[in-house]
Amino acid sequence: MNTENRYERGLAKLREVDGRAGDRVIQSLEDIAPDFARYLIEFPFGDIYSRPGLDLKSREIAVVAALTAMGNATPQLKVHIHAALNVGVTQEEIVETIMQMAVYAGFPAALNGLMAAKEVFAQ
Repeated sequence: MNTENRYERGLAKLREVDGRAGDRVIQSLEDIAPDFARYLIEFPFGDIYSRPGLDLKSREIAVVAALTAMGNATPQLKVHIHAALNVGVTQEEIVETIMQMAVYAGFPAALNGLMAAKEVFAQ
């Protein structure tokens, strides 16, 4: 696989998922870790998000669930709640996804996720 094609595919997918918010994340890394910014574009978005097996809505629901369950990734969770909304996930679906995580990750993780969602929805 051509590296440039992978980068360009990833950048296009990042913008499709996150809109211009993705560009801000990439720009925030340029002065400290530009290589990491490239990896972030190439692997998650150029390779994984670009696969045909799931639509973007399903992928973002999975990401919101995973980040909620982690319990220690609130900034990334907020970015992906925005992304989920951007690709057509409803607020109700996001809340239900986060609440489902109480069963598997515990009430504190779900509560933190709900507070992050509340902040994003208010914006």
